[in-house]
Amino acid sequence: MNALYPTIEPFNVGQIRVSEIHNIVYEEVGNPKGQPALFLHGGPGVGISPSYRRFFDPAHYRTILVHQRGAGQSTPHADIRENTTWNIVSDLEQIRQHLGIEKWTVMGGSWGSLLALCYAIRHPDSVAGIIIRGVFLGRQFEIDWIHRPHGAALIYPEEWEKYNAPVHDASDKVAAYCKLLNSDDHSLALAAARSWTRWEASMMNLFPDLEALDEMIGDHSALSIARIESYFTAHNFFLDADNFVLDNVAATADIPCKIIHGRYDTICPPISAWQLHEALPKSELTIVSDGAHSPLDGGMTAKLVKAADEFRKQ
Repeated sequence: MNALYPTIEPFNVGQIRVSEIHNIVYEEVGNPKGQPALFLHGGPGVGISPSYRRFFDPAHYRTILVHQRGAGQSTPHADIRENTTWNIVSDLEQIRQHLGIEKWTVMGGSWGSLLALCYAIRHPDSVAGIIIRGVFLGRQFEIDWIHRPHGAALIYPEEWEKYNAPVHDASDKVAAYCKLLNSDDHSLALAAARSWTRWEASMMNLFPDLEALDEMIGDHSALSIARIESYFTAHNFFLDADNFVLDNVAATADIPCKIIHGRYDTICPPISAWQLHEALPKSELTIVSDGAHSPLDGGMTAKLVKAADEFRKQ
């Protein structure tokens, strides 16, 4: 984490009502007159962590960090109503217009990489550059890798056993978790949320980060992560086709794109980053030899900060 810029507080915390249900909270950090950048958190449902403010040079960039629908400080918390990929894409464009930004550099990882690509496909004229890590394209094989017993479970069998325990009789683990997570029994929903979130959190880092794991499986964050993630997963991330991104990413071909992926990313296998790079020949792909899924592992952090620095206007 030494590669991050120093700790910084927002110069503005704003909110915008994007529907009759959802109120979106966003932060602005850095230079109020600087080059605009957008940071997209993972999950969906994770929310913004203070460390996410530190990837962009605060003297140069005006960085906007958005708590997506149902996540972090946005309200209502952990709500899946009117909450889809395309709802969130629309929210981002509404925020861009609200803040008077012409174009911004977009950084996102994991679910945030899929969201960044969907946003760029839908609104290419709004994006000056793309920086993505832990590439996830929302395809069935990527979902199966995490939620069936012949993928990540082969690498983390002890954690798979904990994840599987509440739904061991179900052939469709995601559907079974959705039922538990939306139960009227709040204690049952929270237990399921901690189990779902622990499975993902246990694989985030190259070496275990117990502090980060404890933060993710806390009641507030675990419920939004698990409830929203499972809902999006059950609906194949609301994409029109299994290969939606690769079939449509040509719309972003003229947008500079840097792809950063950890060699030991167990949550999102590197093949997706490779296939995206092949579909975008002008993109730059960096496989981080000591990286996993978390953007805060040393090797990943340095490459992400370097990518943002290289997108500074000369």
